[in-house]
Amino acid sequence: MTTKPLVSIVCTSYNHGDYLAEAIESFLMQKTDFDVEILIYDDASTDHSPQVIKYYENKYPSLIKPIYQTQNQYSKGVRVELFNHNRAKGKYIAVCEGDDYWTDPYKLQKQIDYMEEHPVCSMTVHAADRVLSDKKKILSTVRPEKGNAIFSVERVIEGGGDLVATNSMVYSKEKVSELAPFYLNAVVGDYPLVILAALHGTVDYLDANMSAYRVGVKGSWTERELATSMKRINHYYDMERMLDEINKYTHFNYNDSLMKAKRGYQFSLLLEQGNFKAAKRGEFRKIYLDLGAKKRMLLLLKRFFPNVADSIRKAKWKLIQ
Repeated sequence: MTTKPLVSIVCTSYNHGDYLAEAIESFLMQKTDFDVEILIYDDASTDHSPQVIKYYENKYPSLIKPIYQTQNQYSKGVRVELFNHNRAKGKYIAVCEGDDYWTDPYKLQKQIDYMEEHPVCSMTVHAADRVLSDKKKILSTVRPEKGNAIFSVERVIEGGGDLVATNSMVYSKEKVSELAPFYLNAVVGDYPLVILAALHGTVDYLDANMSAYRVGVKGSWTERELATSMKRINHYYDMERMLDEINKYTHFNYNDSLMKAKRGYQFSLLLEQGNFKAAKRGEFRKIYLDLGAKKRMLLLLKRFFPNVADSIRKAKWKLIQ
């Protein structure tokens, strides 16, 4: 490209060889009246991911700019998202992991048009489908609102990591240029990124379904990091620590929302530890009562038939976590 891109598409991949081509093709199909760059970071994949990336790099050398690691950096505690964030030249950064994909060829145009017209906006997000990795069967749709909406900081905090799909995010690099310590220290990247964006502008939801993200991907972050009960317990503790760090960072201006989000992880911790009685009482009772019938049924299964419940969890229905 001869001009500076307006948008940097950032894609982090590890052993996504079976899915990468679809992700990259969904980037290439975007119809825009501005320039983009595609930044792909491969964290020393052991499958055929590098070959897939190399194929597209050779085909679109001025558009696709990869980094190929020879040693896995994530396992060393490195925030691998920073490799693409720091080198992005675009005014805006669009996020999509290597095992996900976009479904609307006008996705970027719609989001960028909106953000250009609303300069206070630091991030746009949209609806997305959750699909099974192999058959692309739609499991559910992430649609937090019926109609466009502007999410307050409180809504973003209380909505948790499941409020929006990661591959729906487009954010202003200028507004989110300095990544706060609570983001750099976190064990996850998407949830604290949305909070950070909300603290530096508005997070605006566009009520259009324009992407899909897979569940049940072999070797995914969820499979690696939440595969055992002990790992899930440690994860809940880590999330509580992150929320405490955000509280200090924001000078306790959002204490009520952060404490509410923290109780949610404490509730999940009680369930993981099998303390179902405590999960139904006191400050956790409202959380339990707000669960849908299907989730309550699965909690009963987990209590009385843990093997069945664990099989459902491993099938990536994500209803018990």
